[in-house]
Amino acid sequence: MNIFKTALLMALLTGIMVAVGHWFGGSTGAMIMLVISLGMNFFTYWFSDTMVLKMYNAREISESEAPQLYNLVAKLAQKAELPMPRVCVIESDVPNAFATGRNPDHAAVAVTTGIMRVLDYNELAGVLGHELAHVKHRDILIGTIAAAMAGVISMIGSIAQWGAIFGSNSDDDERGGMLGTLAVIIVAPLAASIIQMAISRSREYDADKTGGELCGNPMYLAAALNKIETYAMNNPPLENAGNATAHMFIINPFDGTAKFLKGLFSTHPATEDRIAKLREQATLINA
Repeated sequence: MNIFKTALLMALLTGIMVAVGHWFGGSTGAMIMLVISLGMNFFTYWFSDTMVLKMYNAREISESEAPQLYNLVAKLAQKAELPMPRVCVIESDVPNAFATGRNPDHAAVAVTTGIMRVLDYNELAGVLGHELAHVKHRDILIGTIAAAMAGVISMIGSIAQWGAIFGSNSDDDERGGMLGTLAVIIVAPLAASIIQMAISRSREYDADKTGGELCGNPMYLAAALNKIETYAMNNPPLENAGNATAHMFIINPFDGTAKFLKGLFSTHPATEDRIAKLREQATLINA
């Protein structure tokens, strides 16, 4: 199913790019954007994980550098019957984590130094179990590609914005002028964001459930989510965080902003709902 969703995502975002190209350059612009989008699809499939890790200056570590973290990932990966992923650390006081890669054989789990400091061993196991669940469910490919592609779509919107500011060619009158340009500026990034959210929100519940099983107690993950959410609501977002990659993190790094739009535009289900489901899961296990 996730392979189908990935193909659908690529097709939809390619369609957006071709439409934008046609708007500004007619059939020639559409053809150019089609070629660019096909090249981008190929590149994001093979290198999107590297792009995301570099975006956050994530550094791969060895067992000798962080033995407790490394061995915890290894223990959970073995329990999940997964190959050992790369383990990366992001130098940031903001507690958060994500998984990336195109498949379980080419996966990476990244955590911030802040999350290692804020969470205890069991809570960290819950977070890592959640991230490895994304690997096991093969969510990481679609999530990583969505991050890379949404960034490009947002860039297209920015280019259109500059074009509107500085003016463009005489064909503007035939294409709707400024109103048409504004439509591209608004619709392209919004369409990319909607596609992202439609794919990313529901999978968090499944990853929470599997993560709770892998760490041995769903309440470990519930406690971790509560701590991370509390920090996100009361502190600046993660350094270099962008809307294009927000869906990849265990907690949206922008949870402290735009609260009135949170229910509609959040990339994650409400944390209180996730915690409630984890409590139900723990009750069933202990019954």
